[in-house]
This record gives sequence, structure tokens and C-alpha cells, in this order.
Amino acid sequence: MPGPLEGVKVVELGLWVAGPSAAAMLGDWGASVIKLEPPRGDPFRGLFASLMGSPASLNPPFELDNRGKRSVALDLEKEEAREIAFRLIADADVFVTNMRPRVLQDFGLDYHSLHERFPRLVYGQVTGYGPDTEARDTAAYDIGAFWSQAGVGMSLTAPGADIPQQRGGMGDHMTGQMTAGAICAALYSRERIGQGQRVSVPLVRVGVYMVGWDAMLALRLEVPVLPYDRYHAVNPIIDCYKSGDGRWFWLLLLQADRHWGDLCRAIGREDLMQDERFKNIEVRRINAPALVEELDKVFATRTMAEWAEAFAASDVWWAPVNSVNEVVHDPIVHAAGAFVDVPGPDGGVQKAVATPADFSGTPWQPRSVPPELGQHTEEVLLELGYDWDGIVALKENGAIP
Repeated sequence: MPGPLEGVKVVELGLWVAGPSAAAMLGDWGASVIKLEPPRGDPFRGLFASLMGSPASLNPPFELDNRGKRSVALDLEKEEAREIAFRLIADADVFVTNMRPRVLQDFGLDYHSLHERFPRLVYGQVTGYGPDTEARDTAAYDIGAFWSQAGVGMSLTAPGADIPQQRGGMGDHMTGQMTAGAICAALYSRERIGQGQRVSVPLVRVGVYMVGWDAMLALRLEVPVLPYDRYHAVNPIIDCYKSGDGRWFWLLLLQADRHWGDLCRAIGREDLMQDERFKNIEVRRINAPALVEELDKVFATRTMAEWAEAFAASDVWWAPVNSVNEVVHDPIVHAAGAFVDVPGPDGGVQKAVATPADFSGTPWQPRSVPPELGQHTEEVLLELGYDWDGIVALKENGAIP
């Protein structure tokens, strides 16, 4: 299936995750994506092998953020290589990058230079802290700008606990989604006004937006915004509990007084409805530790499957707390379309994580697994009009590997 962006050409100059994930999403949606890589390749290619301690034939994280692309390897230190990049960008609709602004400027690939040459180009730029700030070249990754400096990690840290570790790519993928969506908005604007523009998405802003409720409290009311543990939840019936077979689940009873009776009946504890400590949300909030302790004792008496039946009978809203290994086998998650078949090089398919949007009129389907480093360099150069003698000359002077 072609997807809604069929006919859109994207050139990506990105490393690691945030920029490449945005381009990969555009590719899933039907765009043709050319990935420009240095002669040694995107360093993300080798990260999985280094983490495993030995060469690895598979790199599943890299696959997610680079499937469906064509790879062109260029040494942009060479003028001839930069000329190839300019020729590729000349008829592109979108340029996506998360390179540091000073590097882009050195190569003549900064927004102002490219906008002057190609005014219809939509320029998608991911940075840690914004492309026009004093911190524009500060090393960040999502663990720095998104998780640490934007307050995400600390907002999830209970008092006295160590700060939890961020899982790989969390902030990068959120930033990639925002960038892909903003690029589509800029493409729509170009259809109306005939001009491209820069789309700028800083990782730190995505992090602040993610904890936006807390940030708004601090910003507007200047009150201390403090994290809490499960014993001090603002509403103890939208909280996590453990069943008798050791499975965690989350109660989803946000409208606390509306759902309180249903929960008490489901667990066979109607007496709690008459307990002065728990009769409404105001006092349940004050007495949260005592209520959590009571519910812990009750939930320890049955398995999660048994509680699922009881909850269904009383219309109690809840969800299992899955491990990732459970997620990939969860039939509800599969039915939601969270996974997709990617065509493999041998004619088979590989199961992969799907990008999280569908289109009823222009359904999408990934084209292929990620390219090998420089796999399409010669193919793309021939499309640009280079002949084999010219390609050999580029190899000899190091512009291409």
C-alpha cells in the first residue's frame, strides 16, 4: 500500500534515533526516503552489537527507525560529496536532520542556506535545545534534554527512591512523531502559500509538553509539584495493585466517587463504603495509605484472572501491567495494530513494531527492512545522471566509499 505521502521525497541526514525515526515514519506513510550516511555509517548501526559484547547479525532497534529507506554513503568533508547532497535535495520535498547546527552550517546544509537555494523545501530539524539558542550545539540525546533537563525522570521518582532509568529511544520516538506530524503540517502550508519553511522540534520541549500538567501547575500556581508513590496517590483507586499470583494491574477509576461503589461490590467489601475514612474522594485522598493497605490485602486473595471476572461483572475499569515480553503476545495489543509485517529480503516477512497511526483511505505498509550501509549509493548516483566513470572518480577521491 502506498500510504498518504506517496510521491513525497525525503532526504534524511540523521544519526541515532530522533531524526531517523521521523523520516522512518514519513517513509511508512508512503514517502520515498534517502538516508545520507557517513562512510562508517550511522553509529546506531553498531550500537546493538557493542551492547551485546560481540558482533550481532540483527539490530532490531535500528530496524524500527530505518526500515524502507535507501542508503547513500557520502563523506561530506569532500566538496564532491556535498554537491551530491545538494543535487538530491534539489528536487526533495523534505529534508530531515538532527545533526548539530554548527556541523550543518559547515556543510552548507543549515536551514538558511538551503531555504535560499530551495525555497519550497520543508526543513525538519531536531535539536536538544533549539536551533537558534546558545545551547544549540550542546550534546543532549533524549536522556539529557528530554528525560533529565525537562523533568520527566524526576517526575517519576518517588520520594527517597533512585531516579529510574529511561528505556532506549523513549524521548526520541516522541520527538520523531512530533517532527513527522509537524512536517506534514508544513507540507500542507506549502500547498497553500507555495513556500517551504523550517520545522523545529527540540527534545527538551517535547519532555516539558509530556509533563505539561505538572509544568502548568508550577508555572501558573507556583506550587511545589512533588512526585509520590502508590501509597500516596491523589486518587487511590486509579493506582496499581498486585494480585495473588504476583501480577500487577492498574485500576482506572478516575471518577472516584462514581466508581467507588462498583469497586467495593466487586471485591466484596461493601463495608468500606460506610467507613468514614473512605466515604468520598476528599477523605480517601487524606487516608490513601490506609486504603491502599486494605486493598492490597483484598487483591492478594485471588489471581488476576479471577479479579478480571469480578471486575467485568461490576463494570470496574482496569488494565494489566504488562512486561514488554507480555506486550508482544497480548492479543488486544495485536488487534490494535501495534505490530506490522515488513517485507524481508528473502521474500518472507519480519514482524516489527508499527508506527502508531492508520489512514482509512490511504493505508500504509512498510516497504522493506533497513538498507545496508551505502547499499543504494551507486543506484541513486545513476538516477542523478552520473555515469560509471564519474562514480569511479568519486570513489577514488573518497567522496563515496
